[in-house]
Amino acid sequence: MSGGQVSARDILTGTYGVDPALAALASEVWAARPARPRSLDAAGAVNLARVLAAARRLGIHESDLRDSTGYGYGDRARDLVESLYAATFQAERALVRQQVVSGTHALALALFGCLRPGDELLAATGTPYDTLLPVVSGAPGSLSEFGVSYREVPLAGGRPDPKAVAAAVGPATRVVLIQRSRGYDWRDSLSVEAVGRLIAAVKAARPEVICLVDNCYGELVEDREPTAVGADLIAGSLIKNPGAGLPTTGGYVAGRTRLIELAASRLTAPGIGAKVGASTGFSRLAAQGLFMAPGTVARSLEGMRFAAAFFSRLGFAVSPGPDDFRTDIIQAIRLGSEEAMAAFCRGLQKASPVDADVIPEPAATPGYGDRLVMAGGTFVQGSSMELSADGPLRPPFAIYLQGGLDPEHVVLACAVAAQELANIGLLDPNRLRE
Repeated sequence: MSGGQVSARDILTGTYGVDPALAALASEVWAARPARPRSLDAAGAVNLARVLAAARRLGIHESDLRDSTGYGYGDRARDLVESLYAATFQAERALVRQQVVSGTHALALALFGCLRPGDELLAATGTPYDTLLPVVSGAPGSLSEFGVSYREVPLAGGRPDPKAVAAAVGPATRVVLIQRSRGYDWRDSLSVEAVGRLIAAVKAARPEVICLVDNCYGELVEDREPTAVGADLIAGSLIKNPGAGLPTTGGYVAGRTRLIELAASRLTAPGIGAKVGASTGFSRLAAQGLFMAPGTVARSLEGMRFAAAFFSRLGFAVSPGPDDFRTDIIQAIRLGSEEAMAAFCRGLQKASPVDADVIPEPAATPGYGDRLVMAGGTFVQGSSMELSADGPLRPPFAIYLQGGLDPEHVVLACAVAAQELANIGLLDPNRLRE
């Protein structure tokens, strides 16, 4: 056998047509990245230790993780997984089901479970993520049709103001919604500490108000969850952080026992609640995914730090910055135009393991008010833990990159995305050679 050594840069330039200068810059930025924290005090290690301790305490055996069918009565695997989630997320109880189709669905279960006619929902972090707005009002079956009113507390300089939130809490306020992630806004995502300050302000104003945290994209990024700082409920999706790319569907709600029972009654029916719901193979993947999630999330953050440094070197505004503290797995990159967003997604799609020949096109998407462009060559449709990117076609024309099971995949895909930007004249690789 003969032949010379081949590098990933050779493949980028040969297979994907990436300019050697762009490939070299990607290699340089990756080599210069700060080392990922490896101590047992790092969030990944703390969260893994929490999962392991909970699994040992529960006495989970491989033989416990069997399928159930039909109604799912007495499904031990399902019950163990929910106890594992509750312990890991520092909650009294959790509802973890494959029948929950998305993070928005999980949040809707919590909202419809807790709110009654005449109650008010108060959003503490400005306008929520696009897909939650139809749940609140305007769509058939929304909260507004059931007599629930809704108000928002605007962000102040891109940040929530605990004093303003506390002042906005009124006699009818039953639930305060806190969105941890930036969503599609050019602002910082919230740390668990910042979430805790908001909750403390709400509870000081009215202790009985329920604080619900949209925890999507933030799970296991820090060494504690919002339930550890006073959140009554948190909700999210298993095809984001906590599934580590393994479950093919599912979502969770975790928090106070009574509130979980109310959410379960909306998932199934009053009187049935969490007692039914067949797992049909879901529980094994959910449990293994949660075990793998702390390490997978840590690797994703490594990839997102690279993306921030790489596109910053190319002249684009990024949020968060390469060295900023991170509280979710999202990297925002301001590209400045619809054309640039589409080009970025074309490049990312080309470097995907699935559907690499698909060309992303902006389109109307259910649940969103603006047209979206998305790149997602993922093994699980819509998985945000696998590498994907999307964004609404509206100012500031930012793309939101997220996930990445392997940071090296992020590096390669970002180089191909940058080449697509060069192809439409937004980058001049010759300047990189100067």
